[in-house]
Amino acid sequence: MDRAIQEKIYAGVLGKIIGVYHGRPVEGWSYERIMAEHGEVDYFVNGRMKLPIMLPDDDISGTFGFFRALEDFDYPKVLDPQMVGKTWLNYIIEEKTILWWGGLGRSTEHTAYLHLKNGIAAPRTGSHELNGPWLPAQIGAQIFMDGFAMASPNDPDRAAQMVRAAASVSHDGIALDAAVLLGAMEALAFSETNVDTLLDKGLSHVSDRHLLSVIEALRAQCEKTDDWHAVRAWIADNHGYDHYDGPCHMVPNHLIVLMAFLMAGDDFARSLKIATTAGWDTDCNAGNVGCLNGIRLGLSALDKGPDLRGPVSDFMYVVTADGAAGITDAVQQTRAIVAAADTLNDEPEHAPLPRYAFEYPGATQGFALCPRHEGRQAALDLQNPRGEGLTVALKGLSMGVAGAISTPVFVEPFAASSSFAMVASPTLYPGQTVSLNLDMPDGVKARPYALIYNRDDEIERIEGDWSSSANIDWTVPQTNGLPLYRLGVEFGSDTRFDGEVTIRSIDWSGAPAAYDISGMLVKSIWNLTPFWTRAWVSSARHFAPDFKYTLCFSHPFENGVATTGSRDWNDYSVESSLEYSINDGAGLVARSRGHRRYYAAMLKGGEALIVKRLDDEVLVLSRQSVAIGAEGKRDLHLSVKGDEITFAVDGLVAGTARDSSFSSGAAGFIVEKGTIVADGFHVAAL
Repeated sequence: MDRAIQEKIYAGVLGKIIGVYHGRPVEGWSYERIMAEHGEVDYFVNGRMKLPIMLPDDDISGTFGFFRALEDFDYPKVLDPQMVGKTWLNYIIEEKTILWWGGLGRSTEHTAYLHLKNGIAAPRTGSHELNGPWLPAQIGAQIFMDGFAMASPNDPDRAAQMVRAAASVSHDGIALDAAVLLGAMEALAFSETNVDTLLDKGLSHVSDRHLLSVIEALRAQCEKTDDWHAVRAWIADNHGYDHYDGPCHMVPNHLIVLMAFLMAGDDFARSLKIATTAGWDTDCNAGNVGCLNGIRLGLSALDKGPDLRGPVSDFMYVVTADGAAGITDAVQQTRAIVAAADTLNDEPEHAPLPRYAFEYPGATQGFALCPRHEGRQAALDLQNPRGEGLTVALKGLSMGVAGAISTPVFVEPFAASSSFAMVASPTLYPGQTVSLNLDMPDGVKARPYALIYNRDDEIERIEGDWSSSANIDWTVPQTNGLPLYRLGVEFGSDTRFDGEVTIRSIDWSGAPAAYDISGMLVKSIWNLTPFWTRAWVSSARHFAPDFKYTLCFSHPFENGVATTGSRDWNDYSVESSLEYSINDGAGLVARSRGHRRYYAAMLKGGEALIVKRLDDEVLVLSRQSVAIGAEGKRDLHLSVKGDEITFAVDGLVAGTARDSSFSSGAAGFIVEKGTIVADGFHVAAL
């Protein structure tokens, strides 16, 4: 793919998340309240509202989570709505992740999810036939679609097909056409920059008469005046929420998006100001406008006016059942979209890059001056003007004065304050080796470090040795399961140094050499949710630390899964001693990518089973009788290496199989219709 197209995808991803963060604090507010309390929203208002900028948000999690349908189904040229429906079921944890869980018949997406769960296939799940006239016409169709459009640069037909297929899981009618319009415009915006031409060409994909009529009327209003406030008043008077049924209808918000697009010109910051200040579903609207204008105007437009990139630092949460994939950034998501576009266009794959390669201008991938640095901070600023590495400006670096930068590798403490559940696993674990490549000036030394949550939910620090080498490797020491939450690089010098150090890359990959959790970690019966338990992503209904052993899992139905780890864990073993109580089957999970795609080793009905779950399909790969009482503690060991899968019970092999469906993924537990208690949890690379 052409480098310029890649940078436009990155600008679109950035525009999306910046827009969402810009609009989120006033989501659901009226225009009148926003103007009274903030005036025109020129910049992030999070600070004055005492809110963090970056929190979990459905507009981000759904956009980049549902986009995984392309990779999970081997990049189909034509996207089937059923593929996206299965992606929903795999990555959504009921009543927790991505969606507004507003109830059957109230929340469009919740309703569609329940239909999927009950065996109804998309697109019927989102149809007017099943859901009535107004529920499928709400805004959600357009807020989750940007990834599919960005994977179709200069191909509006493909963008329209994929957006329609993805949105039809939950929506129908006018909402589909509105989403398709924006998706086609985003695809066209890689080459076309004229706003009217983009809208004209996008409308060729729209057939809904009411949508065509209201857009024509909106354009006429925009041509009459330069005052967007007057146009907003016209929208409110003629197409406000009171004119449409449902809690968050597509039409009023769609008109706000188009108004901001038409009236901001080539001013990226102004387009967000209009979309946010106009009210209603502000994070959705500003996110759509930001993505479209990010693509159309490119990275340079994001760097004009107020600094919108700096506070965001590329960082985002994508909250799904694929836990560690939830801690991510705009560069990593751009890579996924570029890979999809290249595959769909039959172009060669790009060589894999280090996790942090900073390959786009201005990219910081979550790195910032470390908020937990103690003492005087010698690091002043981070720059990356050419996309060739992260340059740290240092002043007064000397004995006793260090400089430190860091990036999140797990949930920040404040993220739990989101109105959307914060479900994630760390991306970095004890037993993994972090490799750094730096341009090190003479006299400067560096060491990697990590911040962890201890058993008292306090922050502690672990660190490597000082080195003056350009290449530094650090194997993260064991923490007995206490999660790392920030990875940092500290700089030091024995003599005063004023200058720059450039980090070219930071990387780690594969399963930990050894990752061990053992014993009872809970400290008080009054704290059943210590922060270390957040490293586990559980779709099992009940998950808690145990007062005798380590962890307890309970689920009243089939497929109660809890995992930790990341999708780059490939060849490894996982083991635990499980105390079996009442259940229909339970055991270990490996190579999980979501909670409906994994291998499992289970004891069930007097048999040791190796199972592959692939969406709706549950296939037994190996079956062997094994003695088991009604209750008892058993030592289970599951290993995955290449396509070889081995299950051992109490030290004896109880099954082997070969399968190549899943090459990597997280590890954990499964329980069906009952409870298990786990004494320890051990992962080791093979």
